[in-house]
Amino acid sequence: MEKNPQSRVRLRPVDLARPHGLSTQAVRNYEEAGILPAAARTESGYRTYSPLHAQALDTFLALLPGHGHPTATGIMRAVNRGAADEAFRLIDESHAQLLEDRRTLSAVENALRDLGSGAPEPGDPAPGTPHPGEPEPRPPAPAAPAPPEGPTPAPAPTFIGPLADRLSVRPATLRKWEAAGLVRPRRDPLTGYRVYGEAEVRDARLVHQLRRGGYLLEQIAPLVDRVRAAGGLEPLEAALGDWRSRLAGRGRALLTGSAKLDAYLGERERER
Repeated sequence: MEKNPQSRVRLRPVDLARPHGLSTQAVRNYEEAGILPAAARTESGYRTYSPLHAQALDTFLALLPGHGHPTATGIMRAVNRGAADEAFRLIDESHAQLLEDRRTLSAVENALRDLGSGAPEPGDPAPGTPHPGEPEPRPPAPAAPAPPEGPTPAPAPTFIGPLADRLSVRPATLRKWEAAGLVRPRRDPLTGYRVYGEAEVRDARLVHQLRRGGYLLEQIAPLVDRVRAAGGLEPLEAALGDWRSRLAGRGRALLTGSAKLDAYLGERERER
């Protein structure tokens, strides 16, 4: 008794390509890449496919949105050569990457929330408290008269000592962040001192918050790059909702791809 009558159904490359809006050359390329099982050949040398090949193509296209082309290709190659464990490992890596991306998003959201609150952080000393081994700060200058009403002026630039004091870190820490490309102060042309403008102070505060959350400098770098690319915190906040939606879409796509792959694996077992 034949295990699966569908295995005798013959399909042409165009029969696989047309439902997905693909070219027949794309189908042949997928076969050569190992994404589809090897096709049978007619006596005249033409490729013939079966419903299993059509299912393999459906599965690959379902895996693409969640895993991306390289990983989806690796999954299908592993399955088609009987290395299911390798396919499962690749799937696990995609889920692990998604989880890491979610944690990154949460870290950015928490850091922005803390920056926006303006509240002192737990354990921070009172403003002006000197660090151990550093000289007492000079008394503050008398307050300047209130400026006339109008546009809010940009915060005045600051130097490494006052900024380190605000963040309760040592100046050496700010220099380390600078060496890692996380903070980019300019240099005063006359004195050579580091000068931190509004953007540099913002970056330093963001790095400080993320370091307090346990993130390594190499993990913080892409987050600071996102802030710079967005043009500041407010534009980045507006992009976080879209970022979260894309992560949710990726999670849903991983589920859809897994369901298709499970069905394909079951069909391959029945074809044996």
